[in-house]
Amino acid sequence: MKNKILLVLCVLFGLMFINAGLNKFLNYMPVPEDMPENLVNMMGAMMEISWLMPLIAIAEILGGILFLFPKYRPLGAIVIFPVMVGIMLTHILDAPSGLPIALALLAINLWVILENREKYMHMIK
Repeated sequence: MKNKILLVLCVLFGLMFINAGLNKFLNYMPVPEDMPENLVNMMGAMMEISWLMPLIAIAEILGGILFLFPKYRPLGAIVIFPVMVGIMLTHILDAPSGLPIALALLAINLWVILENREKYMHMIK
């Protein structure tokens, strides 16, 4: 049962990050009108750095695709983790209304990392 729950969560997690990454390239989701001003300013500053948003988008798409396949899920969790740290910091500092969803996503990512911790031992030996 635990494996089925993890599979469903990982598929939804992966699809959500693929969608978020594709949106950075294709801009098909409208920006909410009620965004806090400091968040709008931060996103504007990030857009000024021409390579930053495409890099984040590629990491989201790649990590999301890897997350869909159980064999590559540990790698996807590591690829997505820096993006998750940025998402958490953004919601803690600038947009606390989205913090519950960000915490749920972080919990899924950490669950996958903990479930596959033996696969990471080669990196730290």
